[in-house]
Amino acid sequence: MRHPKPIKRHPSLQPISRQHHFGLLFTWKIRKGLAMGISAERMKAYRDWFFQKEILQHFELEEKHVFKILGEKNSLVERALQEHVRLKELFQREDDILNALKDLEKELTAHIRFEERILFHKIEEIAQPEQLKLIDQLHIPDMAKSDEYHDPFWI
Repeated sequence: MRHPKPIKRHPSLQPISRQHHFGLLFTWKIRKGLAMGISAERMKAYRDWFFQKEILQHFELEEKHVFKILGEKNSLVERALQEHVRLKELFQREDDILNALKDLEKELTAHIRFEERILFHKIEEIAQPEQLKLIDQLHIPDMAKSDEYHDPFWI
């Protein structure tokens, strides 16, 4: 199996890419939990924690600052915003949790891959130095580490 080369990201966007990495770790943990037959309730608790602690702030950062570089009428930004709406629905779904987790795992992975491989590449192509400097000044925190969550069901 051939793995794509790591993407060299502009330093101003690297903290957001690191957050994407933690998002992919989240999906891996859900995938692992599903394969291990972990109860939907345990995985839902983790999903809810991750949504409140990380995803809401991450989406807000992208929507308020990063996507503005391309403009809200850009088709790539429109796609990302539509995916944010769908992902928020999956994160907040309270019925049919197991299927919601399966969909969330697949759709969040695909969304992160889209942003990293397509959307951010386009942003880097057209971003002005001042725009990247503004993002750099936001002091974007790293996402929560796995050991901060009290129930590591994926181990």
